[in-house]
Amino acid sequence: MGAELVQAGRGTDSRIGGSGVKTGRGRLIVVANRLPVHRVKRKGRSVWETSPGGVVSALRPLVTEAGGAWVGWSGTTGRAPAAFEFDTIQIRPVSVTAEQVEKYYGGFSNATLWPLYHDCVRTPQFHRRWWWPYVDVNRQFAEATAQEARPGDTVWVHDYQLQLVPGMLRELMPEVRIGFFMHIPFPPLELFAQLPWRREILSGMMGSDLVGFQTPQGAKNFAAACRRYGGARGSDRELEFRGRKVRVGPFSISIDIEHTESTAMSAPVQERAEELRRGVSPNLNGRRKILLGVDRLDYTKGIEIRLRAFEELLRRGVHTVDSCVMVQIAVPSRETVGEYAELRAYVEQLTGRINGEYGEAGKAAVHYLRRNLDFEELVAYYRAADVMLVTPLRDGMNLVAKEYVIAKTDDVGTLVLSEFAGAAQELGAGSLLVNPHDIDGLAATMEVALSMEPTEARRRMGLLQRAVRKNDVYGWADSFLGALTS
Repeated sequence: MGAELVQAGRGTDSRIGGSGVKTGRGRLIVVANRLPVHRVKRKGRSVWETSPGGVVSALRPLVTEAGGAWVGWSGTTGRAPAAFEFDTIQIRPVSVTAEQVEKYYGGFSNATLWPLYHDCVRTPQFHRRWWWPYVDVNRQFAEATAQEARPGDTVWVHDYQLQLVPGMLRELMPEVRIGFFMHIPFPPLELFAQLPWRREILSGMMGSDLVGFQTPQGAKNFAAACRRYGGARGSDRELEFRGRKVRVGPFSISIDIEHTESTAMSAPVQERAEELRRGVSPNLNGRRKILLGVDRLDYTKGIEIRLRAFEELLRRGVHTVDSCVMVQIAVPSRETVGEYAELRAYVEQLTGRINGEYGEAGKAAVHYLRRNLDFEELVAYYRAADVMLVTPLRDGMNLVAKEYVIAKTDDVGTLVLSEFAGAAQELGAGSLLVNPHDIDGLAATMEVALSMEPTEARRRMGLLQRAVRKNDVYGWADSFLGALTS
């Protein structure tokens, strides 16, 4: 998350040319659900522009450096545009019909796999009418990749929408090296076992030479599933499948530290952060402390529980609307899907209830913003926030936590972090870890964060910053591609 929530504000970075990321085997071809570009209207003309997104901002410079290509969906249905070059990258769009979008993406990807892989926080739906379009679209991606790839190239396939592509591509082009990275969690054996097409999914992923996950537990869960249901043998680190070796491992994704830090230190962002602080403290002596949440409007993010915990905090009376305010930025997501529309309605109703009960004229208890923000604006909110609330019910990593830590160049701020975010494995020492299902516990932790002595907050922030600085997005890509091509 984080970069995927906002418009990519990443300009040319001096590190791109010297990142050290080399495939060692021909070109690098990225295969992802979406292309790194999208069409926009400029002065009456339709042109391609770089798309927002964490994967795009991380991988686009690497593909450029390797003289490679990107295979993905353009975001529009029907016949795909012909392949073209953009910023020295060969772009190969994949055709996806409106019916396939409904069943492959809205259905199997986001109503079957998404809840299943996020610990079944919603009940996954298993429908054959969704499975076969998923197979068809994955085959279309594999065929488009085979048209683009050459023997000796390295192909890096991304995420849960394309789990069958490695196996299909292996049959079409055994001369390429294939890596797969899962950006979301991979569930434990007893949950994954529910999937009727579990063997097909595992066989598809094991078409790779290397399968990567955000955390060691995700890698272990996958290896265990492959041994139990996929017909593989071996260890948690290396499997044998159909006479081939498939390596498995954790590769924790990170952020562009240099870009985030320079943005946070820029004069416009610092001025905007001060403006935000003043804006939430009208006619008050002293600044109200800001608790900030930044999430896609998704049921896995725990937004509604976080709001209820803040409501409980105010009910207890130790902190009031005079001393603190919550700002929740909710980025619109899958709004045509029923569950997401219901979540939006409930969050907005809950926000209104809290403001009606605890707010005062000119002093809202909760500021709720349902919109996309550009990166500079988002970083200004990070800088303004005293407490960052990252409390998903389940998350593969969560880059918002890392961006907040690096944006706090003044070392003042506290991170409240879910135990069930992948980032907790790296940031547990300096954050306040919480069970995001526990309203009382979360409210108590908010109280601790708001009351923390500055010296303790700085000590914890120092631990967090050291942890994040151990690995940036270039290190993530370098380690994965290095392992893939070794």
